[in-house]
Amino acid sequence: MKKLGILLFSLVFVANSFAQKTKQGHKNENKFRQLKQELPTPNLERTASGAPGKEYTQQKVDYVMDIILDDEKTKITGSETITYHNNSKDDLAYLWVQLDQNMRASDSKTPDISSGKIPKKLSKVRFNRSFPTTPFDGGFKITSVTNTDGSKLSHTINQTMMRINLPQPLASGATFKFNISWWYNINNHRTQGGRSGYEHFTENGNNNYVIAQFYPRMCVYDNVEGWQNDQFWGRSEFALEFGDFTVNITVPEDHMLGATGILQNREEVFSKKEMKRFEKARKTFDNPVIIRTQKEAEKIEKTKASGSKTWRFYAENVRDYAFATSRKFIFDAMAVNINGKTVMAESLYSKEANPLYGDHSTRAVAQTLKTYSKYTFDYPYHKAISVDGQMGMEYPQICFNPGRPNADGTYSDRVKYRMIKVTIHEVGHNFFPMIVNSDERQWTWMDEGLNSYMEMLAELDYDKDFPITRGYPKNIVRYMAGDQSRIAPIMSKGDNVYSFGNNAYGKPATALWILRETIMGKELFDHAFKTYSQRWMFKHPSPADFFRTMEDASGLDLDWFWRGWFYTTDVTDIGIKGVKKYATKNVENSVEFIEDSSKGLGFTKNQEKYHYEITYNKPGGLVMPIIVEFTYKDGSKEKKTYPAQIWRYNDNEVTKVFSSSKQIESIKLDPDLETADVDISNNSFPREKANKFDKFKKKIKG
Repeated sequence: MKKLGILLFSLVFVANSFAQKTKQGHKNENKFRQLKQELPTPNLERTASGAPGKEYTQQKVDYVMDIILDDEKTKITGSETITYHNNSKDDLAYLWVQLDQNMRASDSKTPDISSGKIPKKLSKVRFNRSFPTTPFDGGFKITSVTNTDGSKLSHTINQTMMRINLPQPLASGATFKFNISWWYNINNHRTQGGRSGYEHFTENGNNNYVIAQFYPRMCVYDNVEGWQNDQFWGRSEFALEFGDFTVNITVPEDHMLGATGILQNREEVFSKKEMKRFEKARKTFDNPVIIRTQKEAEKIEKTKASGSKTWRFYAENVRDYAFATSRKFIFDAMAVNINGKTVMAESLYSKEANPLYGDHSTRAVAQTLKTYSKYTFDYPYHKAISVDGQMGMEYPQICFNPGRPNADGTYSDRVKYRMIKVTIHEVGHNFFPMIVNSDERQWTWMDEGLNSYMEMLAELDYDKDFPITRGYPKNIVRYMAGDQSRIAPIMSKGDNVYSFGNNAYGKPATALWILRETIMGKELFDHAFKTYSQRWMFKHPSPADFFRTMEDASGLDLDWFWRGWFYTTDVTDIGIKGVKKYATKNVENSVEFIEDSSKGLGFTKNQEKYHYEITYNKPGGLVMPIIVEFTYKDGSKEKKTYPAQIWRYNDNEVTKVFSSSKQIESIKLDPDLETADVDISNNSFPREKANKFDKFKKKIKG
């Protein structure tokens, strides 16, 4: 989940070819022609099947970092040695580095791209965030960029990007090593917003730190975008290379810390009691084991240690790095069996988040790893951590989540399910995009949409009655039927859309749900989705790779679906235009059909066979299957589904003959609300009465 309160984007980019309003009379070829023009030409790096090609390459970046967190000054100081491996076939004249913290620099352009008016009323928190008394001195303070011999290395900073001007081009297959030193002031993410930072507690003057984007990070270079060096405006996220991280983090000696990577010196930073409990947790698969108790954390947070200690981590083949640290943290963990491999599910949380986190956090982590591993690939890392970070953000092996109970420890179902939902979502991001490593800056839906779909399956595994709020077709209807001037296709850059959540999370998750439940079927969809996930583990997939793999592994032509759902803002609206009834009469060597003109669906005389000529129309632009439920006079029901290809010759209306030995009482389209139909007033024959339809509309609105 991605939230930045300080950013309210009012930009919109909707290509003219996509922003047409729903209307009748679309040309047939627009709906069923292949995606030849939209998708890039296959090559030896990215094949026509959607798989990586024989000549697929990607860069590798290794980091060695020393980080010091100054709790008194809420400041981070760091130094890193970056080893850049040029595995591409190109010689590189320069390298690009991301400086995400510069979004908060005093000269940042981020506030300037958002329009706004003075509201009638603002909460004090929002007022102080919008009109601070003292501007926050944020952004990276780069103190040196040097070669390994200590000599200065030429570089140019352009807002949130830094170009490393190489002394000579970096040849294909060669490596380049250099150093960067920096510091920056940590933002209070609770009062100033942000994807990382600290939360201050006035009770004992303590801080909870959830730290990410804290180091200069290399940009991606690939055969799709070249250098992915788009500016970071705060919403659309990150494109990163895989590599190995050696990270030493120095914090106050009474802190409990969690981070990406394998902890190398646990016996130095844990007490003997904590070590014993952790070893027990390694062998406990049913319930979390508390490593640092609430009572112990409460005692520690009352005083501040004067010394410090260094936590040493090594992370292999990860795309990013993050950590969380506080003297307030309670710590629990349990083992998870992933096809015979033991993975640790862990949680760090303050007493303010207990008992909600103690009841559900680690269990939600464990369920996520199990469900996602079932439908994609076995989770390859050794742990996954959920942190009481009071936001929703994700990084390899660690994520920051919201949710706290009332002061007396009670919590509502709403608070509980929201906390579990976000935890599952953020832990799920370990799979998309931390392992299936898509470009979030350009294609937000490739991680958010796919992850939101998978989140639904994990939520239902956690609780079969889980109140899912995003992904069911009925939940996207209001958005899709909204003002078209404020809706962009899914295939739009996240920075440039109004309804970011619906565009990048809700609609693509719904699209995948419909593919699985209605169009492809579970078996075909699950096999294709797993094929995509496994093909692109630890690689950089593009949208074309996803679309092509889903078709390649299922044997279905889905270009019409991708075009409609991902490249346009068309809606589903299929109705029953009319019904004619026919009886039969034997005439010599032929059978004559005689129309029964009586009202309703009943016949004037009993027949051996009842024949209905039903005309379906499609006011909406999307082609979708026609799902019909026939209710017979004896109360029995029968469902018939016509594939979407039924519209291939006439995009406005089609007529089908349906014959039965029983008379039909009523006909209803999409009875289970499977297709996100935006207008169900034309879905029944005879038309349902107003009061009955009103109830049906309420069902759509959820």
